[in-house]
Amino acid sequence: MGSIGKDLLLYRRRFIPSETLKLRDDEILRVDDEYIVTKWRAIKPRPDFYGGTSLYCRKQGFKVSRFEDEKGNLVYWYCDIVRELPYEDGILYDDLLLDVVVFKDGSVKVVDIGEAVDACEMGLIDEATLHLALRNTERLLNIIYKGEFKSYTKIIEQYL
Repeated sequence: MGSIGKDLLLYRRRFIPSETLKLRDDEILRVDDEYIVTKWRAIKPRPDFYGGTSLYCRKQGFKVSRFEDEKGNLVYWYCDIVRELPYEDGILYDDLLLDVVVFKDGSVKVVDIGEAVDACEMGLIDEATLHLALRNTERLLNIIYKGEFKSYTKIIEQYL
């Protein structure tokens, strides 16, 4: 695996559309066995957010991101369900399609469930990967419903 710290290389693999990207512009702020924290700007300009700060929860199977507007204000929390794998000279994060959005008012929305099922039916992911995605989503939702999500957002807020 690549070196740990600011020289660590992170990659993101998506299944729909199929792509693997080196996250070369992400600034790595923290790396340890539990978490990786990065600061980033949207790869493609978006009207709904500008960039943000992400917390890769390496043993939990999800990434919590603080999506921000151009002034650095919170837009919402976006949680990707992921799988970490060693990759070439760094770490690859598979985007397992399911996502959880936590809005400023505390409401929660699970998105892309149908996309995950479609990916499995099309053979882009296997059933074991779909099961992993569902279990990681359930783990995250249980954290949110128990009122423990703030422990993750507090870590991110240390880096603002």
